This record gives sequence, C-alpha cells and structure tokens, in this order.
Amino acid sequence: MPISILLADDHPIFRQGLKALLEKDGYTVVGEGADGLEAVKLAEKFRPDIVILDFSMPRLNGLDAAKEIRRISPRSKVILLTVHREEQYVLESISAGIKGFVLKSEAATALGEAIQEVTRGNAYLSPGIARFAVESCVGKCIGGMPAEVLSPRELQVVRLIAEGNTTREVAAQLNLTVKTAESYRTALMGKLDIHETASLVRYAVRRGLVKP
Repeated sequence: MPISILLADDHPIFRQGLKALLEKDGYTVVGEGADGLEAVKLAEKFRPDIVILDFSMPRLNGLDAAKEIRRISPRSKVILLTVHREEQYVLESISAGIKGFVLKSEAATALGEAIQEVTRGNAYLSPGIARFAVESCVGKCIGGMPAEVLSPRELQVVRLIAEGNTTREVAAQLNLTVKTAESYRTALMGKLDIHETASLVRYAVRRGLVKP
C-alpha cells in the first residue's frame, strides 16, 4: 500500500512541484494545506503516514503545527522543510519529536530518502545542515527541552500582534471580543515572561511566526 502524505506550504508553486515529484515516486498525496492550521485540520481528517510541513507558514508555523499533529495523529511522522540551518531550529525540532529536517534547497534530492528513513522509524537530517548541529544535539537534546507553553490560539494572537495589529484588530480578525483578545494577550505575555511588545515581536520572529 502506498505511503500516504500530507503537504503544507504557503507557496503554491513549490507545493505543486513537491506533489508532482512525490507522486512520480509512487507516493499518495492525500491533502494539501497553505498554512499550519489547515495542515492540522487535514491531518486530523486523513491521518497520513507522513506530514511534510514548511517551517515558516502563516497562522501557525510548521513546528507548532507539528506538535498539534503529533497530538491528534500520533502515528503520523513529521518532516519539516526549512531554509534555516541554525542549530536552534534543529534542536527545537528534534526535541519536539520531529523525525525529519530537510533544507528546501535540497528537497528535490533529499526528500525521498527522508521519507524512507522516518517511515522506518529513524531520524533524518538534510546533508546541508552543519555537522555541529548534529553533534550539539547529542548533548543538548538528551532529556528534551521545555515544551512550548502557548496554545494554537495564543500563537495566532502573537503573530497578529507582531504584524502590528491592535488588540481591537486582533479581536476582529479572530472573531473574538476585545476583552477576550486582551485576556489572550495578557496570558501569553505572562507565560513567556515578556512585558513589552518589542520583545514579543522578537519572539515571533525567532519562532518563525512572522518573517523579519
């Protein structure tokens, strides 16, 4: 039976190219999403063998979408596609239980191998990722890193605030009351121990919720 795959990337042309490549190799693409929240909904619907997520997506980034997908569809193995080579992204992804980490520039050649490896239960890191990230992970990933404390809704609020929206505008976009939106803002800033908007923006950039 062909391996079932869910794709999520906010660039349609790139996503379509991946789909064509995967189907040519005999995989079955059961769904496509353009953002993290859509990916979570599709994963819950299809329960695919493999979920391939872009790291930087609107509404919910790939890492946080992966955490939700692992919760609702534990058998699905997640592969992240990214342009980031930095150690922090690799460490955080592996610590979150993500099995594959592939550079977008190497997707055409590395993705097939990544799928095969994670299907066998192994981890896979793209060849272009610096060796020091792997070596560092041996020491730093043992025991895991603290779990992300923000809910998907709180992450949406962070993104909207970081994009320059007022609390009233956040409420309107998320169909919330202003009081509820303000409560989300207060709660998430308390969880993160952040007390000013500028620091919240920096957090959102680091997490890939918004682009610098």
